Amino acid sequence: MSKRDYYDVLGVARGSSAEELKKAYRTKAKELHPDRNQDNPKAEAAFKEVNEAYDVLKDADKKAAYDRFGHAAFEGGGGGQRGAYRGGGQGDFGSAFSDVFEDLFGDFMGRGGQGGGNRSRVQRGSDLRYNLRVSLEESFKGVQKTISVPSAQTCDVCKGSGAEGGAEPVNCPTCAGMGKVRASQGFFTVERTCPTCNGAGQVVKNPCKACHGAGRVEKERSLSVNIPAGVETGTRIRLAGEGEAGLRGGPSGDLYIFIEVKDHPIFQRDGVHLFCRVPVTMPTAALGGEIEVPTIDGGMSRVRVPAGSQTGKQLRLRAKGMPALRGGGQGDMVIELAVETPVNLTARQKELLEEFERLSEDNNPEGRSFFSKVKSFWDGMRG
Repeated sequence: MSKRDYYDVLGVARGSSAEELKKAYRTKAKELHPDRNQDNPKAEAAFKEVNEAYDVLKDADKKAAYDRFGHAAFEGGGGGQRGAYRGGGQGDFGSAFSDVFEDLFGDFMGRGGQGGGNRSRVQRGSDLRYNLRVSLEESFKGVQKTISVPSAQTCDVCKGSGAEGGAEPVNCPTCAGMGKVRASQGFFTVERTCPTCNGAGQVVKNPCKACHGAGRVEKERSLSVNIPAGVETGTRIRLAGEGEAGLRGGPSGDLYIFIEVKDHPIFQRDGVHLFCRVPVTMPTAALGGEIEVPTIDGGMSRVRVPAGSQTGKQLRLRAKGMPALRGGGQGDMVIELAVETPVNLTARQKELLEEFERLSEDNNPEGRSFFSKVKSFWDGMRG
């Protein structure tokens, strides 16, 4: 049985572009893959035929020979150009499918849109995390902090090259500078990171004695960090390029500063708002009056307490809270009153309170309401 024309196998016309050939192959390969056609015994043969056709037509030299001589270009015994691609007629599926696999998944696997020959020879440094605690006052005003960050820095001796005397690294002998090696497993070709160069594509023949070929050394350095007003626990500040130096001259990573705002003895924070529980005396709560309360800016504000205030009553001071991060106004300060019961009473104070108790039967509406409900509850239980 004569072999089918490769263009017919892929379902394309002669003169189709490389992109059209690849698209046609990708469609056919998905359609005929044996895993998707387990109930079709002819699918595997058709699948191999498609791979054989694409393996020839994707290669410019093979395609030119096929266009001129047909299948005879890959059969033995001929003269001239004939027989130049002996064995190609079997179809190198591993090569063909790997080409499309790279096209589909190259970016995901770290190819970065470039061919293996243009693979980056350097590695980006790791990002670093630094946890920084600030006070509520510092969060309110903003502050400049100096921090010490231990990290890998570019080696001053070899200038980051990793080689003694600053010599340039050479291509890795294992992967020939590709940074990856291939191994065939049945129909598939699997790519793995090169174990010799760890994907860098290059190795150092004479490593720098100071950094042992890494191009970087561990150091502790000081950084000045501006903490903007309004930060709160969980705020993340990114300092680009302040992380670890890249391997052998690669770009540095980033430094991420995570903010934690310490608890405050007076104020509790909820976003941009502040809460402050303020004790007031029984006479002030009963008669009304003014009290002074502290504010986060270090000042004091006078607040009017309405007569008859109970514990839990809230008063609001506008724009006395925390500033919104990166602008956007300022929150409020909420004052919660706590009516304080006096302790350590003198005999005279007790006498006055007892007299007040006798005269205040009609001045406790909440108490009357509560005990009225209790009486109704008991009556219901007896009934």
